[in-house]
Order: sequence, then C-alpha cells, then structure tokens
Amino acid sequence: MTFSALAVIGLAAMLGPLLALPKRWHLPVVLGELLAGIVLGPTVFGGLHSADPGFTFLANVGFALVMFVAGSHVPVRDASVRSALGVGAVRAVGIGVLAVAFGLAISAAFGTGHPAMYAVLMASSSAALVMPIVDSLGLAGPSLLKTLAQVAIADTACIVALPLAIDPAHAARAALGALAVAAIAGILFLVLRQIERSGLRHRLHRLSEQRKFALELRISLVILFALAAIAVRSHVSIMLAGFAFGLVVAGIGAPRRLARQLFAVADGFLGPLFFVWLGASINLRDLATRPSYILLGLTLGLGAIAAHLLTRLIGQPLPLAALASAQLGVPVAAATIGAQAHILHRGEAGALLLGALITIAAATLGGAKTAGNPALVAAPPTTSTS
Repeated sequence: MTFSALAVIGLAAMLGPLLALPKRWHLPVVLGELLAGIVLGPTVFGGLHSADPGFTFLANVGFALVMFVAGSHVPVRDASVRSALGVGAVRAVGIGVLAVAFGLAISAAFGTGHPAMYAVLMASSSAALVMPIVDSLGLAGPSLLKTLAQVAIADTACIVALPLAIDPAHAARAALGALAVAAIAGILFLVLRQIERSGLRHRLHRLSEQRKFALELRISLVILFALAAIAVRSHVSIMLAGFAFGLVVAGIGAPRRLARQLFAVADGFLGPLFFVWLGASINLRDLATRPSYILLGLTLGLGAIAAHLLTRLIGQPLPLAALASAQLGVPVAAATIGAQAHILHRGEAGALLLGALITIAAATLGGAKTAGNPALVAAPPTTSTS
C-alpha cells in the first residue's frame, strides 16, 4: 500500500457521493464505492489488489468502524420504537422461517451447500441503509416504528448468526466467541452507563471540547479496537465486535460531538476504503464464466424481497416491507469472511453482493413510495441523545 494508491482509492470513492447526489434517486453512498472497487479491481482494470496486506488491514479497520456506526444508529433508546418490539419480533421471526425454506431450496437448486448462510442473508435487514433513507426522507409514523423495530431485531440476530451459518464445521467455536464478545459488550454497557450517570462523561466531554482533545473519540476507538482484537482471537468476525459496541453506545446515547467525529473518520476515509476494497476483492468475471451464479444472485435478492413482502399478510404496508428488505452488512460480511476463509465457491461472493444490490434497489423504491403516501408519513420521531 502506497500514498499514490491511497490517493487513487480516495478519488475512486468519490463515485459514491456523486451517484448519491441526485436526491430523487435515493441511492446509498456505498453503492458507488463498491462500483469503484469493482472497476479498479480484477473485474475491469486490475489496478487494485485486495490481497495487499496493508490494504486489507486498513479495510478491516474500516469494516469495524462501519459496523460500529451501524450499531450506533439502531434507535434502542427511542421509547416508541421499544413499544413496537413485539410486532417487529413477530415479523422478523416470520421472515426468518420463510428464509430458511428459501435457503434450503436455493442451496439444493444450485448445489452450493450453503443453505444456512443463504437463510441468514435473506432474513437480514440493514439498519445502516434503512436509517439514512428514513432520515433523508423525513419518514415517521406508527407503521414505520414497527418496521424500525423489525429491522433492528433482524439486523442484530443475523449478525450474530452469520459466523455460525457460514462455517457450520466451526459453529461451536464461533458460538463461544460470539458469547464472549456479547458478554464483554454487556459489561461495557454497565460500566459506561455508570460513568454516564455519575457525570464523569459530561466532565470529560467539557474538558475535551475546551482543550480540543477529542477524548471521547480516542477512548471509543481504543475500546472498539480492543473488542475487535478479542473477536479475532476468539475466531469471530470483527463485524460482531463493531456492531455490539455500536449498540452499547446507542443504548447509552452517543453525544453529537462523538457522532460527528465518527462520521468524519468512518465516512470520510476508512469506510469508503473498506467498500472500495470489498469491490476490488470480488471478481465479477467469475460470474461471467459461471452464468448460473448470476441467477443465484438474482434468486437470493428476489428471495429476500419476497420473504419481506409476504409480511403484508400480517398487516405491514408493502412499501415499508420493501424498505425493510435492504441488505448490506450481512452480505458484505459473508463475502468478506467467505473470501478470506476460502469457504465460498468461485463467483459466489459476487452473487451474494448482486443479491444485496437488488434489495438495495427495492428498499430505495420502498422508501420513495412511503414518502409519497400521506397515510404512512407523519412528523419525524424524536430520538433521545445526550
């Protein structure tokens, strides 16, 4: 990894904001960043090499930060969202049951031997995608709150389940690692909540703001990297470490100053670098050599959308069901973990991301349809912060 390569990556990542610029498209920034990596990687030009150790390490740091920010965006402190957890849980479980059936059928049809992984993918939702769409369109209302609860439950459950599903041979080891990370995150929550209640965090915040120390950011990064190190040693994806700590911060209430600082670090540099790396790590030419994997990607994406749309039978509006079908973190993690562990078949990682892109398109359309439906739109809910 060189400075010139970093400059190229930073420039290429600007494709993300450029594609997201037209508000009527409602496209997530990460879409352009992924496309930039695909173009610069082996799929087209072959200028970026995802196997470079420096590039890979920086991408892993970015991955941890992306999942940390995603977890911190889950509205766990919003009382109105918590009141909708029952309905959200029923919907998430129903989608999960359908996803298991779809996963078994798709794995048998394509002979990949990954039914559990496909089930987790199709059952997942992405708070990292849904929340920005909701915020940008000013969506709210009782129906949306139930959908947000559903997304939060599905996102959390699938992130925990993915390491177990992607490599069943080591599921016991992964389960123990996941429990260790969850236990440490729980302890962190209790400790940080006590620090918050004692007023120590507020005094630290004032000192940091007055002296320009950025202490909250520094401490948060130290905790995040320590939790990621524990995850790696216990054979669990750093995805779980980042998301778990993000939920801890969301549960306590992230200060606006810390949120802005995290946005600068994650969305300004390391996050885009991760998505460019991910695009560069996937060779879509493999899909061309195995056209059946193009069909696999289409089937996974459409299966996820179908599983979510069927919640219309229990009262969820179709636009919100489509919005909840958005996938990002789980398929990205599956592609990343699978590529690094050599678990996936050649071209399968590309199929996973193709399926995710289809759900992103459906979620974008669902958000737009929700915004245009007066019966589904109300004043934005307030989320408590400190």
